[in-house]
Amino acid sequence: QVQLVESGGGLVQPGGSLRLSCAASGSIRSINAMAWYRQAPEKQRELVASITSGGSTNYADSVKGRFTISRDNAKNTVYLQMNSLKPEDTGVYYCYMRIGIPISYSYWGQGTQVTVSS
Repeated sequence: QVQLVESGGGLVQPGGSLRLSCAASGSIRSINAMAWYRQAPEKQRELVASITSGGSTNYADSVKGRFTISRDNAKNTVYLQMNSLKPEDTGVYYCYMRIGIPISYSYWGQGTQVTVSS
């Protein structure tokens, strides 16, 4: 069984920074895509950033230039460095991984709260 465990959320003032981490554990042969999603109150979950097994990244327009996604394959971990945070970045952040070979499955973390407020 695969589990994703997130850490790093919290309360931060506008303009501040946070770093989220998500580590996968269990029976893992291959991790393909990794990503971070977020869900603000009364809004749908949205993709924040993604990274392929080859290291190619993709970002939502709202976070380009402020957020950086990275991965450590040896540790089965994905990170999200968030700088210049804004109140509209507030929400629950979920990590996502596509794991398995030749058949892959989707896994989600439990979510971590990020609150940007003065």
